[in-house]
Amino acid sequence: MKAIKKFVKYLVIIMSSLLLLALLFPTWTSSIKGTNSISTLEQVAINDSDHEIMIRGQNKDNPVIIFVHGGPGCSEIPYAKKYQDLLETEFTVVHYDQRASGKSYHFFEDYSNLSSDLLVEDLLALTDYIANRLDKEKIILIGHSYGTYIATQAAAKAPEKYEAYIGIGQMSNTIESEMDSLQYTILQAQLKGNTEDVVYLQRLTEDINKGKTFTPRHYVNKYGGATRNIDNPDGNMLGMLFSAEYNLLDMIRYNKGLSLSQEALLKEVMQHPLPTKVNRLDLPFYFVMGDYDYQTSSNTAKKYFDQIDAEKKEFIAYEHSAHYPQFEEKDRFFEWMRVTFKQ
Repeated sequence: MKAIKKFVKYLVIIMSSLLLLALLFPTWTSSIKGTNSISTLEQVAINDSDHEIMIRGQNKDNPVIIFVHGGPGCSEIPYAKKYQDLLETEFTVVHYDQRASGKSYHFFEDYSNLSSDLLVEDLLALTDYIANRLDKEKIILIGHSYGTYIATQAAAKAPEKYEAYIGIGQMSNTIESEMDSLQYTILQAQLKGNTEDVVYLQRLTEDINKGKTFTPRHYVNKYGGATRNIDNPDGNMLGMLFSAEYNLLDMIRYNKGLSLSQEALLKEVMQHPLPTKVNRLDLPFYFVMGDYDYQTSSNTAKKYFDQIDAEKKEFIAYEHSAHYPQFEEKDRFFEWMRVTFKQ
């Protein structure tokens, strides 16, 4: 009996130690060889809130990209490095966790004023910080998914800060996009004979058409409207835990921030979609859309693209991708970036 108690005691100690280690294990981003390379993961005060920033590139003299992640609240820092190895050879790539997202979520910070307007101001302040730190006159701005809601507004508000704006998984008329998504998932469920899914999704039609809810993302993912050539990287807790950039405490931050951000920010994209906010961009802009994207409908994004007044714009369709063309067809995306911004 004493032996069992002793074993249980040691087991509790070991498990508690492992949990504490997982919670507080140091995080980093792997180094990049080269005398003028940069690879850093750090907290930086931006617009009166500490933001987690990851900067990676083989040569700091290369053009600089700022990626604005989606969600809201879905940091891309834990998996971005896996897909951007080619980009790092020709660009310096900056990712950041938005206010209240991921490693930028702070347990005792007041987020009662969280809004898209505040996130736009954060992005503009971050742009100034990065431009000054890396000695660049202008930055290439890339938004992904919900990040396009923030980045499009930033590009419209301060076009002089950016060389170009690139919208990947571009948001547009939200209700129209969600209805497109719903009809796609219903059709795919019908083709597969999944009657229960069809009935459930059809029941959502009225609420989605009234802007009360979104097409459930696990159904969009189930029927190929999120990814085609890769597993969906968002919300992959196991992958996040085994990344060098996140530990268990960061995963807790991620989930707390995700819940808070979606509660605070999603209603606005229904009530005030991007076409009501931005209809002109005074800089070159590009929409890069996967043909199978039904998280942010490619069809609806094309309609929005046609509405935007700009001197230079281009809509680029990726035929084998869904919501993540920059990852699903990363070779093609890299080559396009290189030709567009390096030649």
